[in-house]
Amino acid sequence: MFSIASGRFKRSQKVKGTVVLMHKNVLDINALTSLQSVTSLIKSGFKAANGIAGSILDTYTSTLGCSVALRLISATSADESGKGKVGKRTFLEGIVTSLPILGAGQCAFNVHFKWDSEMGIPGAFYIENFMLGEFFLVSLTLEDIPNHGTIHFVCNSWIYNTTKYKTERIFFANKTYLPSETPSPLLYYRQEELRTLRGDGMGERKEWDRIYDYDVYNDLGAPDKKASLARPVIGGSSTLPYPRRGRTGRKPAKKDAKSESRSDFVYLPRDESFGHLKSSDFLVYVLKSVSQNVIPQLQSALSLQFNRPEFNTFDEVRTFYEGGIKLPTNALSKLSPIPLFKELLRTDGEAPLKFPPPKVIQVNQSGWMTDEEFTREMIAGVNPHIIKRLQEFPPKSKLDRQLFGDNTSKVTKEHLQPNMSGVTVEQAIQTNRLYILDHHDPLFPYLRKINATDTKAYATRTILFLQNDGTLKPLAIELSSPHPQADSFGPISKVYLPATEGVEASIWLLAKAYVVVNDSCYHQLVSHWLNTHAVVEPFIIATNRHLSVVHPIHKLLLPHYRDTMNINSLARSILVNAEGIIESTFLLGSYSIEFSSVVYKDWVFTEQGLPHDLLKRGMAVEDATSPHGLRLLIEDYPYAADGLEIWAAIKSWVEEYVNFYYKSDATIVQDSELQAFWKELVEVGHGDLKNATWWFKMQTRKELIEACAILIWIASALHAAVNFGQYPYGGYILNRPTKTRRLMPEKGTPEYDELCKNYQKSFLRTITPKNDTLTDLTIIEILSRHASDEQYLGERIEGDLWTSDSQPLEAFKRFGRKLAEIEQKLTQRNNDESLRNRYGPVKMPYTLLYPSSEEGLTCRGIPNSISI
Repeated sequence: MFSIASGRFKRSQKVKGTVVLMHKNVLDINALTSLQSVTSLIKSGFKAANGIAGSILDTYTSTLGCSVALRLISATSADESGKGKVGKRTFLEGIVTSLPILGAGQCAFNVHFKWDSEMGIPGAFYIENFMLGEFFLVSLTLEDIPNHGTIHFVCNSWIYNTTKYKTERIFFANKTYLPSETPSPLLYYRQEELRTLRGDGMGERKEWDRIYDYDVYNDLGAPDKKASLARPVIGGSSTLPYPRRGRTGRKPAKKDAKSESRSDFVYLPRDESFGHLKSSDFLVYVLKSVSQNVIPQLQSALSLQFNRPEFNTFDEVRTFYEGGIKLPTNALSKLSPIPLFKELLRTDGEAPLKFPPPKVIQVNQSGWMTDEEFTREMIAGVNPHIIKRLQEFPPKSKLDRQLFGDNTSKVTKEHLQPNMSGVTVEQAIQTNRLYILDHHDPLFPYLRKINATDTKAYATRTILFLQNDGTLKPLAIELSSPHPQADSFGPISKVYLPATEGVEASIWLLAKAYVVVNDSCYHQLVSHWLNTHAVVEPFIIATNRHLSVVHPIHKLLLPHYRDTMNINSLARSILVNAEGIIESTFLLGSYSIEFSSVVYKDWVFTEQGLPHDLLKRGMAVEDATSPHGLRLLIEDYPYAADGLEIWAAIKSWVEEYVNFYYKSDATIVQDSELQAFWKELVEVGHGDLKNATWWFKMQTRKELIEACAILIWIASALHAAVNFGQYPYGGYILNRPTKTRRLMPEKGTPEYDELCKNYQKSFLRTITPKNDTLTDLTIIEILSRHASDEQYLGERIEGDLWTSDSQPLEAFKRFGRKLAEIEQKLTQRNNDESLRNRYGPVKMPYTLLYPSSEEGLTCRGIPNSISI
């Protein structure tokens, strides 16, 4: 805490400061794209922007000097009302031409404050912008404060014209305080800033607003456009519960008062979009451009070129990566300005569009077809946390019998035991050797609706056997359909067994495809969207509404929120919206988000941390003698083995950090901001589950540590595990198709005859068609990329300036070093060829939980946050 005695100044002494900012003209995406290649900016990480910054900012220097004012606020001297004294207004001075700390596109200005001995130590400052346009304020540094030294203010915020704000823009020094420890002169300012961020819940939000508030998912449909685009409200009911999203306040739709009208502008709290320096914002721009412009152009070009919407052979699928797709000149001209596509397009027009080969076929083009790879990807692929240990036989269902009949599995011991190396089902269950990938219960209630459309599906169960070499072997696949008469009659189920020859092998390959399509659908809607993107957004909103920027938990969690609301907002516009990418190319179509809502009913926050998740799924047992206190029942389980290393590092860092600021459980209970944050998160942010008994009561340090560790795990490692393998695994549509369009062919039908004669053609007529494949490849290629300025776990954008407390800084550095050690350990595991699940028949090592990465399509790296 600041000391009054240590901060006495001589009267009329001037305090020198340095303000770092960027002008909007430097930051504006449109301005940059018109000046030079967007792709080169992505590749260079904005290095080229320095030259632009210089030319533009020279023009604006004089304007800025007289148009940006600052006033210091004392942390130690109060006026008659008890508020920290406010100094006199001062303006920016000359531009600093050279400063080592400057980042790309940044400019620095000198500033001098009049600050006498009665004012004490500065702890905050006001800033006013009298220009019409906004600018991005990076930081303020005060130098040579008597008996105190340097004071840093980390800002990273957009500053609009002062008339846009109802309260003055304020920033605090990088000191960290619990509410009860805040210097009394700063208390009012701390509380006032939080009131500003909460807003009044009224009206439509404007671009410059900084208000965080909640709303339900009532903005996915477009009923005013056409009736088929209407969608139910998701969230706010026990029938369709959901986490809350950020409120925009747009007017109700004309044809459905419960739905929000759609417009080109979608409000986002301004600082949630870092458009000045995150090249992932270019990826956001790319995603929008691809959805609205590129995909229609490509599909049109494909239709003209091939005059048929289907692949006929597996080789034809591979032309997307090998020979490329030749496009008409007019299509090229429309695609060439789009970022990333400049990397894929050749200027001579010979083979203009060629996607990078997905990792899954880079070494072995047919390895994906093997049973070993099919099962390996359940524990080392893009959706590795769904598989469970089978603890009862036959597998049972939790579906309501009155509504859906008896959904107990029809798989028998006689189906399984011939391929179990002499082990009985009872013995295998007792020795933890039977596992299941179960996509039955969530999907079965939707099958009748799905199968009434052009897509066709089954509810699937896949039984697996753990072999002596540590790999999994599929024993049976059960495909279930609704009874022709009614759901209440129970399913019609058929069991398929592995085969390697003849038409039976082709049928088995199709059976695996139905399983993978269900897994792809569940991955995209639940593992990826719901369980990371959607569930984290209420935490971001509650944090900004109730935890001050000087609160230790706000500082801890801030890196793990970066750009998440930004990408979520975009997703609601083009990915998960009515007839968006997900509805158009994945199995569940218009029921997609409704499906994820039903799954959310069983979401339990306290089970989202990796150890609890593994125990719940029966994939591990508690064992004090094992690393991390858990023994994996599939020892070579790459996601779990690597994930436990990352989880332990996160948990250790959070524990050290929390215990530094909270010396006892009593301080948790007494923390008014923390208690308000948690109460609102539970009762509003995740309000549809507020009556669940599993929520932490937030009364102890143990609860706070676990909650923060879970949140960081979700936003960083869990998201990395399910996101950055999308193109490496799913970019080859044969390996991870996204929809099925036919049911399993029956003997005596033309489809069965086709399967006998040409299994490749039959397989391709069943899975994702050509146009949808093109859409999927284009989108997931973008989503699987890292930005050039990505911030990875163990890094912070503010460097060492995010707090002035030395012990947390040292603990954070230890965390970074630990992650580097873990990466070396994971590399050694991948070099151990006895661990067959780590590379499999496709020779693709498991790298998704390597902490670091370079930019681009790397299939590795754990960013701090859900930014893409």
